[in-house]
Amino acid sequence: MAAILHENCSGQYHHTQVNQPREISCTLLLIMLGKVFLDFFMLQVKQKNVRVSFMGYFCVSLAVLDFTFLMSLCFIFYFEDFALWGVRFTKYHICLFTQIISLTYGVLHYPVYLVAGLDYYMTIVQTSQFPKRGQRLLYVFAVVVIWMSGFFCILKLPAVYEELEIQNRFSPYQCPLYASAQSYSVSCAMLLLIGTALMACRKEVTTMLLSVRMVSFASQPVLMFSSVSNNNGTCFKWQLLTRLLICFLGTWAPFVLFQIIILFLGAQIPAYMEMNVPWLYFINSFLIAVTYWCRCHNVELTDEMWSTDPFVSWKFCFMPFNNENTEPADKPGTVIVIC
Repeated sequence: MAAILHENCSGQYHHTQVNQPREISCTLLLIMLGKVFLDFFMLQVKQKNVRVSFMGYFCVSLAVLDFTFLMSLCFIFYFEDFALWGVRFTKYHICLFTQIISLTYGVLHYPVYLVAGLDYYMTIVQTSQFPKRGQRLLYVFAVVVIWMSGFFCILKLPAVYEELEIQNRFSPYQCPLYASAQSYSVSCAMLLLIGTALMACRKEVTTMLLSVRMVSFASQPVLMFSSVSNNNGTCFKWQLLTRLLICFLGTWAPFVLFQIIILFLGAQIPAYMEMNVPWLYFINSFLIAVTYWCRCHNVELTDEMWSTDPFVSWKFCFMPFNNENTEPADKPGTVIVIC
């Protein structure tokens, strides 16, 4: 694990050691305040009429946990030195709790993405937008188990506890935090897959982007791409991959570029910041696209089926189309409207 040392708020190093813990706490509080605001902002602006999923429940739980953690830090920061239920809390617990949260968040990437991927793979063919009560309870149970397993794994490992104790003993005026190796590997794998897909479909993507037009469909502005349909199974999967790439990058291209910059610069983001709601929804869209492509022959193209992503519209409408600049052809073309 790569340690990241947080210094004081102002970036100056000539302050006395007595003030340094308070300045470190100030930095952590400001960062968590910004993160909590971003979490609830994403939950507020997302589409509401989407099918519930495990990732949706986990995002809500993460926002609630971040808010609870922020309130705890504010309480300790304000009172500084107090006893609660026989336990004495001081300003150094702000760093300790942040380290525990960072380590816990850092080990949850793989299990969360695995469960979310399996959830979409098994439920993407469902035509009902409202799952049964048992399925909702299963999502809640899975979220609780993952959080409890993560905290249990961190708090019960002797090596982790000893490492935190040694660092707090020899670095009492710094707060070493950790970047998640799981998040780094997931970012690399996603960028590799997206780049490979773009290279494989570069001609189709270029052709569709050059033909894009903004039109009005069902009283709503939509993007229209000209394309020729093909009933061959292999060709259909490649055409679907092109359309999924355009939909995904049309929404998350800035986020993909941001990930490229972070990896290129070798920046290490603390795990308590890296696990956030925008990042989870970015992963969520990627998992949905992969599932659509893998199960394209088992998916029934209905309006409810496409209502699975709070941010990306995966819905395609196919309409007859004749090019106004050419003579009528024997075989009409096709227009793909992303609604």
